[in-house]
Amino acid sequence: MRLTYARSMLACALAVLAVALAPAALARCTKNVAQGAPLIHQAGLGNLLVQNAAASAARITFVGHASFLIETPQGVRVITDYNGLNGYGRRPDIVTMNNAHGTHFTDDIEPGVTHVLRGWAEGGRDLMTHDVTLRDVQVWNVPTNARDYGGVRQNGNSIFGFRIGDLCIAHLGHLHHRLEKEHLEQLGRIDVLMVPIDGSYTMGVPLMAEVIKQIQPQVVLPMHYWGSLQVDRFLGIVADSYAAVWPDGRTIDVSKATLPAKPTVIVIGGRGGD
Repeated sequence: MRLTYARSMLACALAVLAVALAPAALARCTKNVAQGAPLIHQAGLGNLLVQNAAASAARITFVGHASFLIETPQGVRVITDYNGLNGYGRRPDIVTMNNAHGTHFTDDIEPGVTHVLRGWAEGGRDLMTHDVTLRDVQVWNVPTNARDYGGVRQNGNSIFGFRIGDLCIAHLGHLHHRLEKEHLEQLGRIDVLMVPIDGSYTMGVPLMAEVIKQIQPQVVLPMHYWGSLQVDRFLGIVADSYAAVWPDGRTIDVSKATLPAKPTVIVIGGRGGD
């Protein structure tokens, strides 16, 4: 009896340890995660549960239109709004396609892609949901509606979330409306937000600025625009809340530990954005 009890207790202890040692990417970007510090240490397990700040980092490259290449510390490559043109040939492991629009998706997938994640519901009714983990990145989507010839296409777009350690990134896709409470809860806390600023095909810029306030990211990366006038208008509307930075190139390194103290728009698409 005592032996059976001891074995049972050992099994429970091992199960708890297994959960504790699970990769950080297996949990979404919840509000509770946002309240934690970049470095985590749990007493009683030595250094096993120390989360290196370098594991909560990403290299992000703007590759055109609404497409970004996200590279993780463990070498996973993700391309957003993969359309067969922007980013094609960079050998992604995961591709996301937010909207069934010609410049935001393709059926011509290059060899070697592990996960092809489409973000719209066929026929506009059933949800198309994803939640996949590949090494140190977790990717999931939050379905939203889309306009369609004067009507509404239910679940016609998705916001995609990317979690690398405790760094949380989201891509709004072809968003057409403000977010509801359930959208924000599914999305969780976001550090870096990729935002369409065209002001017409998606949403008016003042409305998009309201969505940014709903999500409250520390970094905003503009996308889906075609010239300096759209950039200047967007920056003017968010100027009270966000500083603006113009890097020299289209690639930035972002980490949880080095997020800017003041909320910042980083214009890695330059004046053209395409």
